[in-house]
Amino acid sequence: MSCWPATAVSGDWVASTRRLVAEVRTYPDPASLAIAAAKRFVTLAALAIAERGRFSVALSGGSSPKAMHALLATGEFANHVDWSLVHLFWGDERCVPPDHPGSNYRMARETLIDHVPLPASNVHRILGEMEAERAAQIYSTELNTFFGGEWPSFDLVLLGLGKDGHTASLFPGSAVLHERARPAVAVTAHYQDRPACRVTLTPPAINAAQQVLFLAAGAAKAEIVRAVLQGPAGQYPAQLIQPATGRLAWMVDAPAASQLQERA
Repeated sequence: MSCWPATAVSGDWVASTRRLVAEVRTYPDPASLAIAAAKRFVTLAALAIAERGRFSVALSGGSSPKAMHALLATGEFANHVDWSLVHLFWGDERCVPPDHPGSNYRMARETLIDHVPLPASNVHRILGEMEAERAAQIYSTELNTFFGGEWPSFDLVLLGLGKDGHTASLFPGSAVLHERARPAVAVTAHYQDRPACRVTLTPPAINAAQQVLFLAAGAAKAEIVRAVLQGPAGQYPAQLIQPATGRLAWMVDAPAASQLQERA
């Protein structure tokens, strides 16, 4: 099999019970969340470009990032970003052609890339149309070449949250959760009716970022948001996201935050 099986590991697959304290910000509705996320993108881009001369971001699929993209494509936000110095990557991708409706790249292209002056050479997509293992190898090589280190040091990694606690294509029980050698790997994920083979960043690659930002919206996410943030550690893949030296933040709307308990 060319992809890591999603059920290769069972039992207590999270080795650490360490819990990093995350910044959690709540917004009234999805529209407010999207505005706040777009503002943070612009702010982080300006800071990274001022400090390092470029802004590297790993995008996510999903409805919340899609709404953020739509705002970033407008003059209100786009005019405050030096797109010539922005480099786009992806946290994961389905093994489909770039024009497929399920492609995370296609979503980003239609909602953002086609509407801002971003050089084509600054778009580092995962080649989902290729065999998964080969696509993962090529993506890993590109990450190593671009960042010049053992792990990619993204300025920002954007993540979503599935109802089963997965993020990117890090699914419960997957052997990929134990990957410590490569920044990107192929994985088989039997999730809803979507293509099974995917390529994903690994936990160490995400945790090397300067900023990791989860976006979650809707009442359907309330239970898993509470479980990941306030339940026992070591239960869900999203709990593996604990940046080594960077910041971890969650931006959620009120329905998604409805089950969170206030901390004293």
